[in-house]
Amino acid sequence: MDLTYDGHALVLGDTVVVADCHVGRGTGGELEFPVGSGSDMVERFRDLLERHDPEEVVVAGDLLHSFRTVPRTVGDTVAGLQAAARDAGARLVVTPGNHDTMLDSVWDGPTAREYRVGDTLVLHGHEAPEGDADRYVVGHDHPTIEIEGQRRPCYLVGEGQYRGSDVVMLPSFNRLNAGVRVNDMSATEFQSPLVTDADRLAPVVWDEGAREQREFPPLGEFRRML
Repeated sequence: MDLTYDGHALVLGDTVVVADCHVGRGTGGELEFPVGSGSDMVERFRDLLERHDPEEVVVAGDLLHSFRTVPRTVGDTVAGLQAAARDAGARLVVTPGNHDTMLDSVWDGPTAREYRVGDTLVLHGHEAPEGDADRYVVGHDHPTIEIEGQRRPCYLVGEGQYRGSDVVMLPSFNRLNAGVRVNDMSATEFQSPLVTDADRLAPVVWDEGAREQREFPPLGEFRRML
């Protein structure tokens, strides 16, 4: 099954995958939910579904940000995401992440620890998968790559990365997440156990202006060019 990159999301046939929405994420301090951040996420999500007309959308974990409280605005944003999926005729599924301890307070839709899409398993990636697959699609680490002094959210694509299977790690769908700079990271510095050889992870950057992806060599080779 071919991969299509678009706006921090991944398209697998009739399925769209996003990760790490972290609804309720602020910019630090006491600011949990900056004005406009929820509507921005819902608008981008709606535009994504309009472009691809999927049958289903899978959130690869950490739909929510806070472990302790869920403000009304968070519930409103989750409802907005549900409405966008419903309007697009798509089934919305959540594979809970480590931040989703309060998920039941705002979500009554389908959940799955791991969700299979053909030969691919989608999961958050904070724990080792139970199922076998040719490819695993995960989030969790919020990867970014620094190029010419500018940090850019990126996908990381690793062939044979986990138990001989490929791994694709998505950037955070929440634009407020600063992300983790992966340029010099080793496998042990990643939080996801599915990363076993960072040198073999190839960054892919989505260029929003050009509406296309920029693919780079694996980090082991790319580091020498930066």
